[in-house]
Amino acid sequence: MRALVTRPKEDSEGVARALAQRGLEVMVEPLLDIAPVEGAAIDTAGAQGILVTSANGIRALARLYPGRELPVWAVGDASARAAREMGFSQVESADGDVDTLAELVAARVEPAAGALLHAAGTVVAGDLSGRLSALGYEVRRQILYQAVTATRLSPALLDALGAGGLDLALFFSPRTARTFATLATQAGVQGSLAAIAAYGLSANVSAELAPLPWRVLRQASEPTQAALLAAIDDDLNRGFSP
Repeated sequence: MRALVTRPKEDSEGVARALAQRGLEVMVEPLLDIAPVEGAAIDTAGAQGILVTSANGIRALARLYPGRELPVWAVGDASARAAREMGFSQVESADGDVDTLAELVAARVEPAAGALLHAAGTVVAGDLSGRLSALGYEVRRQILYQAVTATRLSPALLDALGAGGLDLALFFSPRTARTFATLATQAGVQGSLAAIAAYGLSANVSAELAPLPWRVLRQASEPTQAALLAAIDDDLNRGFSP
């Protein structure tokens, strides 16, 4: 069996290993290319910690900022794992979305202790800054990277779809799911999706996938990679029946 992973290349490595351990062949099709923002700089003056809403954010910050002493509050397991891999030792995950991250910060952090650095891209999901600012926190958004959307599906993926060579497809963000839906429609390969089980990380991701004619569309029980893999395990243990 063969699984399609649509994450940016660097983000796909961990989930690709996890799928391979389950005996699945993996095809990686990055639908976003992560590029640094030219001239970006980190303003750490008076900062008490770092907010991370994507693994790409903490990687970009770590490349520009040599210090590792500030605590990190991350939106989920993937971004927390990336922070630890970058050498940060004080890392806590909200295991959810920007709302749960805001709740975690409110429970752990005193607003008067200093600013919070948000390691962000040019596009962000949710209003983390607005939620925390309303609670009295200073959120200093650091624009460090941009995600460049793919403009077409690769020839290799089109060939795999045409040959019926995919059984599963994994989607981790609304943007990548929306991009895939748009590009698949433009390429006229929607009919090839009828043999594929799609897995979405959250309700927002699944909503972007729903218009396509998948064999089945699954949603993780919570927005974590572990939960998404658990949904796949459930299907594999049932003999992959819908």
